[in-house]
Amino acid sequence: MRVRVSGRNLEVTDALRDTITNKLEKFGKYFNEDTEAQATLSVEKNRQIIEVTIPMNGAILRAEEATDDMYASVDKVLDKLNRQIQKYKTKLEKRYHGHDTIRFEYIPDIEQSEKFETKIVKTKRFSIKPMDPEEAVLQMELLGHNFFVFTNGETDEVNVVYKRKDGNYGLIEPTL
Repeated sequence: MRVRVSGRNLEVTDALRDTITNKLEKFGKYFNEDTEAQATLSVEKNRQIIEVTIPMNGAILRAEEATDDMYASVDKVLDKLNRQIQKYKTKLEKRYHGHDTIRFEYIPDIEQSEKFETKIVKTKRFSIKPMDPEEAVLQMELLGHNFFVFTNGETDEVNVVYKRKDGNYGLIEPTL
């Protein structure tokens, strides 16, 4: 497993880079050697943030953590990745059976009490009218939601606007 460490508005020290690389390489037993993990470090006010993404055959394993100490953030994000891998092992096996990105035999099974069952408890139906993303953000804010699904009036495709943790907005557009 290859590990890339980069900093956003932050100079990554060699000690920090080595720590992250060594800890992420332990996940190498779950993935093949050509899999690449990307760790991005940033600082916002007093928050030390690390985001780790590991692409696997069209899906992305992603975790983000923020604390007052970058080393604590690293430990927390690795714990979160480990839980995700264990939690979704069965689903990943079904989806990627036969793919060579991930090695399932090394992922431990989680305890029965911790198993996660997907259960849809409510279905909403609504009509979608064409609008631009700015109007969709306004609709989202009026409804008090964190995201809003709409048809983009310019492209006639279904898009999603969402409120980001930093207070800004994001737009999700489909691609082929």
